Amino acid sequence: MSEAVKHADFGAPDKFGTHLFRVEIPGSRNEAVHIIEDYGYRGLEGGIPRDEERAILVRTVWSGIADIARREFNDRLKAAKVPASRWHTGTNLVDRLLGKELCVLAWAAETANDNQVSVICSKWAALRPEERWWLFSVTVAEAGLPEDTQRGWRRALFLALSDGEKPPEGRKRRRQVESDLFSLPLFGSPQGADGK
Repeated sequence: MSEAVKHADFGAPDKFGTHLFRVEIPGSRNEAVHIIEDYGYRGLEGGIPRDEERAILVRTVWSGIADIARREFNDRLKAAKVPASRWHTGTNLVDRLLGKELCVLAWAAETANDNQVSVICSKWAALRPEERWWLFSVTVAEAGLPEDTQRGWRRALFLALSDGEKPPEGRKRRRQVESDLFSLPLFGSPQGADGK
């Protein structure tokens, strides 16, 4: 008879050596929140580190994303008949796949302002888990460390989920020129068919 798997915090199997994520939330509201990928038994083998820090979030950004992540994860945990959880001061253990999804949200929001954070949260919530896993995979391959904020896919996540930045000067002008071109007659003079 096999023993049922016990879980800690957000669905992390409560077994030594499990690959999971840790979210370190300090007691002081002025200190940053750290998201760390812990490789468990795989760590320290074949060139893999014991763990790798994936994101460092200022407290205001963490506060902006924590609730949507908690709700999303708890909905999925309940559906899998795993106890729900909440974020608490100290170390929070997160299932490996949920941790990847959390990194995508954190990376998209890490440089965002308050308005952008709310847009990022709603767009992230609209993504399917498989889409978030894919985004994690392509991002972590080239820009998965805290100092990689403005690089490659990391920057792309912010632009895609925040609705990007305002268009550069001249973009409206170019659209107006294109519109004028499409209004020109294809044949003959613009004054009319009779040339007057």
